[in-house]
Amino acid sequence: MTAPAAASSVLVADDEEGIRNLVSLWLAQAGHRVAAADSGKTASALLKTQRFDIVVTDVVMPDGDGFELIAQVRRLQPASRILAISGGGKYLQGADCLRMAQGLGAHGIVMKPFTREQFLAEFGNLGPAAG
Repeated sequence: MTAPAAASSVLVADDEEGIRNLVSLWLAQAGHRVAAADSGKTASALLKTQRFDIVVTDVVMPDGDGFELIAQVRRLQPASRILAISGGGKYLQGADCLRMAQGLGAHGIVMKPFTREQFLAEFGNLGPAAG
């Protein structure tokens, strides 16, 4: 697959501030325009007002989870590529969360914890947004 264009618009949604900030930094350093959301609800609001080429979402978040967000991206911005990240939650293992995210339409997955190299490799495999 072709790597995402250097000027991709990316939404990063993760309730863990450290991960959200780190992923946003890595993507900005790679030349992407990044918007960050600390919850599914905040990400949902951004999807209604801005277009994103790529959405990176944690699966387990309070106030609107990644599954809901993936469905919303598919509905509102079907050309956007989706990368789901997860370390699991109270009742689900990370791998189970990520399989479910793929079933809902995520184009790529990364298990937490991850390195910069692991994240950027999977991000690079997403390919360009369609349309």
